[in-house]
Amino acid sequence: MAKSTKSTSDSRRRTRRSIAAGVAYVNATFNNTTVTITDTKGDTLCWASGGTSGFKGSRKSTPFAGQCAAQQAAEKAKKYGLRDVDVKVKGPGSGRESAITALEAAGLKVKSIEDITPLPHNGCRPRKKRRV
Repeated sequence: MAKSTKSTSDSRRRTRRSIAAGVAYVNATFNNTTVTITDTKGDTLCWASGGTSGFKGSRKSTPFAGQCAAQQAAEKAKKYGLRDVDVKVKGPGSGRESAITALEAAGLKVKSIEDITPLPHNGCRPRKKRRV
């Protein structure tokens, strides 16, 4: 019994959906850049980050790490048949622009770019000012 349920879950996992359009979320923080590619409903297809691309420490926050993460995510997404992508960028990090250009260079057609960085309408009290 257990063997048959395991084989059905494996076969379900192996089936690739053919998706033409999706959404690429680029989350660029000061420490890392994460690229998540979803379908139009919001179900995650694949993701990659500066850390999964092989960078450690402060090198994760570089534009090159964001570029590598976007290339890695785009290659995974192409296996699903993805061609068109809407890009939604979040955060103040340095990997924002390089991730978008890397998605275009990888062969995905960028239809639109939207900034979804959360901005407070005078909500919580901010952190104390950073003194260097």
